[in-house]
Amino acid sequence: MKRIYESALREHHRKYRQMALLCGPRQVGKTTSCLQVARSPAYYSWDNQAHRLLISRGPDAIAGDLHLERLRQRPLPVCFDEIHKYSKWKTFLKGFFDVYGPRTQVTVTGSSRLDVYKRGGDSLMGRYFLYRMHPLSVAELMHSGVAEGETRPPRRLAEASWQDLLRFGGFPEPFLKADVRFANRWKRLRQQQLFREDLRDLTRVQEVAQVEVLAELVRQQSGQLANYSHFAQRVNVSVDTVRRWLAVLDSLHYCFAVRPWFRNVAKSLRKEPKIYLRDWSLLEPSGARLETFVACHLLKAVQWWEDLGLGTYGLFYLRDKQKREVDFLVARNNQPWFLVEVKSSQERPLSDALRHFQSQTGALHAFQAALDMPFVDRDCFAIHEPMIVSAKTLLSQLV
Repeated sequence: MKRIYESALREHHRKYRQMALLCGPRQVGKTTSCLQVARSPAYYSWDNQAHRLLISRGPDAIAGDLHLERLRQRPLPVCFDEIHKYSKWKTFLKGFFDVYGPRTQVTVTGSSRLDVYKRGGDSLMGRYFLYRMHPLSVAELMHSGVAEGETRPPRRLAEASWQDLLRFGGFPEPFLKADVRFANRWKRLRQQQLFREDLRDLTRVQEVAQVEVLAELVRQQSGQLANYSHFAQRVNVSVDTVRRWLAVLDSLHYCFAVRPWFRNVAKSLRKEPKIYLRDWSLLEPSGARLETFVACHLLKAVQWWEDLGLGTYGLFYLRDKQKREVDFLVARNNQPWFLVEVKSSQERPLSDALRHFQSQTGALHAFQAALDMPFVDRDCFAIHEPMIVSAKTLLSQLV
């Protein structure tokens, strides 16, 4: 399956001299996409013992292995996979890029955010552009190229693919298999690797069992306000420790936080965020799964637009003292752009809070996305008044 990230990487190496850093969750398809970008890239993985020894010897050893002293018609594609597990990975990449950058096209992949491992290394400032890879989404199942702007024309996704995406999630293997028993075993193994390997190898957290308990609490409350005191009491640690562990789970792509919208950034940081899982298929079929499904699509969109350099984007929620609430606000260049309220049924009346907050924020669009509403071949972003829209239509126009 072709991914939009392959198109982005090809465009990156055609336009820019900088390294491309591709990060994302385990098993999301980073290595496959990297290898698809070039027909025969030089590939080095820190998880391969022979490659690890070669990388440990330094940039010159890799250059010798690649015969970079030979004249070539075009730069040689090189991929370093999971190299952030190497304690001196920043120093290594800086040295390799500074000397051999003009002769290579470097892509670096990693299953953490590539900034979670802080020990040692010089700054890579100005030497790379970051691309954050997400699981498959409604739009990506129909488009593999980079859109000209932010949104796309609406396109109908086959109903079977829509249902499989909701049920099995967006990670390529379980989605393509569409087999319940395979998906259950795959998810169980991935969870074990996340907590028993990534958590241990990439962080200094030793209390793995307690972090697993916290992760289960987050799963049970996906889409709800983060109650740090409740989490701390259940896990038997301090509130500060809970905050730190949630940041670690975020860095390992287990969950993410959506903060309230305020013009005053400091005020927003003081308010409790909502916490969402990165994999909606871990949730039981419910309103929480549907809201998490849409949240993951919106996060993917805002990060994609930022990574392509289209502007500054953010994902927030809205709530006031009268307890009026809208699930999501997408901001563009620090200005409200569009609101999204998620509903399971198209029969639900249009939210009064949606009307209120569009008036208050000045957002251009206000959508009540109904998950059961059939696809409508109409551009949602051509409408400016609050409107009940098909989630199938709205999500097909994103990324």
